[in-house]
Amino acid sequence: VQLVESGGGSVQSGGSLRLSCAPSLYTYNPYCMAWFRQAPGKEREGVASWCSDGTTAYAWSVKDRFTISQDTAKNTLYLQMNTLKPEETGMYYCAKGIGRPSQETLLRAGSYSSWGQGTQVTVSS
Repeated sequence: VQLVESGGGSVQSGGSLRLSCAPSLYTYNPYCMAWFRQAPGKEREGVASWCSDGTTAYAWSVKDRFTISQDTAKNTLYLQMNTLKPEETGMYYCAKGIGRPSQETLLRAGSYSSWGQGTQVTVSS
């Protein structure tokens, strides 16, 4: 099933956005989902992950500012982003994968098999 992201937009430095990704429920268990971002000319990087066992992981650069969560009633994965910085401008992608990768690989793109088309986030200074 195609993942669909939404919630991107333009904000000023220090602002907040909440990204959404649906559907987030999966027939497989365990499974994990994650948010990645890619700036122009740069590699895709993992931002945050959520697994069906309830564990989460964050890139050190977003820890304490971003929160990943799942709303099972709405079948949606969220990424709440606070205190955004201009260098965080880019396309944000949602991804889903079967199984439970090791902690070290939770934020690696190769751990996920399904991807959305992305939603653009632009942070101006």
